[in-house]
Amino acid sequence: MAMHLILFWLFLTGGAAVSPDFPNVSPNEKQLFELINTYRLSRGQEAIPLSTALTKVAQIHAKDLMENYKQSKRCNMHSWSKEGAWTDCCYKDNHKDPNCMWDKPKEIAGYDSPGYEIAYWHSAAALPEEALEVWKKSPGHHAVLANLPPFNAANWKAMGVGIYKEYAVVWFGEMEDII
Repeated sequence: MAMHLILFWLFLTGGAAVSPDFPNVSPNEKQLFELINTYRLSRGQEAIPLSTALTKVAQIHAKDLMENYKQSKRCNMHSWSKEGAWTDCCYKDNHKDPNCMWDKPKEIAGYDSPGYEIAYWHSAAALPEEALEVWKKSPGHHAVLANLPPFNAANWKAMGVGIYKEYAVVWFGEMEDII
């Protein structure tokens, strides 16, 4: 039985091993990671390995959103505040400055490939199951999660998860993360 569980976990994580120096991942973050991969597998897609670098970016961004983001019509949740060791930016719904998002994994964690983010907010608490259900119902977020157009050619090789109080953030990348 134990061997079956180990094989299932290796299948679910794409064979990615969790090393002793892997960043702290909360039970909710782990659950979100597993839910996303279970959903992808149910659609006939590959599981995405957990990334140290993208998890760092996700955790930092979830905390930045909670502590500094003010919902407005001007900047959406892919924006970054001036309150950290990164370049601040206002990400708008027209997607005219995608580098605001794409460049953050390199800037924050040295991940040398563009990053793609989905974000979720709930006034009480960001729970993994609810975040995934909302993303599945949102065409733009679902496209990233499920490799639908315009992300059907994306080959996700890394995923990072972060949940902090009311925010859940997931980052996807096309470069393997070397742990």
